[in-house]
Amino acid sequence: MPITTPDWLQARGGRLVPGYDGRTWLVLINDTPQYKLTPVPAAGRFTCQIVQTINGKRLDKGTTLATTDDAIDEGLEELRQALGW
Repeated sequence: MPITTPDWLQARGGRLVPGYDGRTWLVLINDTPQYKLTPVPAAGRFTCQIVQTINGKRLDKGTTLATTDDAIDEGLEELRQALGW
């Protein structure tokens, strides 16, 4: 399943682009990387680390899911909630 930029992010001038390592995704707002989403193994499943790029602050909740794509989708939802959007 391809990962696409969610509507709520596009509506605010943002986009989702693949990161340099092939597994990380960057959330760009006004073409500036603001957040980094990385699926990582957790308890035999996957979770998504959400890191604010300017200060390294973690925003993720540690929810585990079956696939890396599901983890990225959940990470985007957690980010949306953290931003109040």
